[in-house]
Amino acid sequence: MARQPGQSLLRFLPTPSPPFTTPFFSTDIMHQDRELLSQVAIVLVRPKFAENVGSTARVAYNMGINRIILVRDELPERENMAKMATHKAAHLLDSMEVYPTLEEALEPFAVIVGTTARLGKKRTIERTPREVVEHVIADLPYNQMAIMFGPEDTGLTNDELKYCNYTSSIPTADFSSLNLAQAVAIHCYELYYNIVHAPNAFEPKPQYASSFELEGMYKHVEEALLRIDFLKEKSHTYWMNNIRQFLGRVRLSSKDANIIRGICRQFLWYQGKTKKE
Repeated sequence: MARQPGQSLLRFLPTPSPPFTTPFFSTDIMHQDRELLSQVAIVLVRPKFAENVGSTARVAYNMGINRIILVRDELPERENMAKMATHKAAHLLDSMEVYPTLEEALEPFAVIVGTTARLGKKRTIERTPREVVEHVIADLPYNQMAIMFGPEDTGLTNDELKYCNYTSSIPTADFSSLNLAQAVAIHCYELYYNIVHAPNAFEPKPQYASSFELEGMYKHVEEALLRIDFLKEKSHTYWMNNIRQFLGRVRLSSKDANIIRGICRQFLWYQGKTKKE
């Protein structure tokens, strides 16, 4: 049943119980929409042109998204960014976060969408932006989401896409050549439209483990598998990518990730103890 104009989302939300927090929604519909959109960040990985960063800020602000993150060694030229952002979105450039590595940039996010125009056997299943949005809407009440875009000339690498829960590919005709700001605009519009103009009833999904928690877990899993020679030099990356995809489909909570880390730590400790004896 779809939410009607002026009708509160609260009627569609279950009564919260631990460990979830009380929903942040008020009876103000516009406030509820803003709160969902505030869970979303646009992450630009090594953008080459300052103008594209400015255009991204302009697009994001038009669609109610106020958080831009750069993965880059330094900030692009501000004047060139501001020229494309226009004065109304220029404040997003002042609050923009900059990180030297992608792993650091993604730490607080539990839902990560990677955009790509390329297909590959080693990648997760690609969906259209619309299909991705339909999957992630119910995640937003309790989870922060990052939509990630790669460099203009190469896009995201397989190593960068390993962090993603979903990959999104924009369907085009035979000529597939969208610039960075256009790709951002399509994804932001689909999200904005589904939240503000075509909301449907949904039951919020639980809080998932953040990227920071998952990456710590994967490091322990990798270390334990290396210790027993399960991961070989030639197939190391292949198996770790498959393990990531498998556990990613399970959608672990923070507690789940900590349990797996604890098992791996205990295993490594016990094996080390056995060797000494």
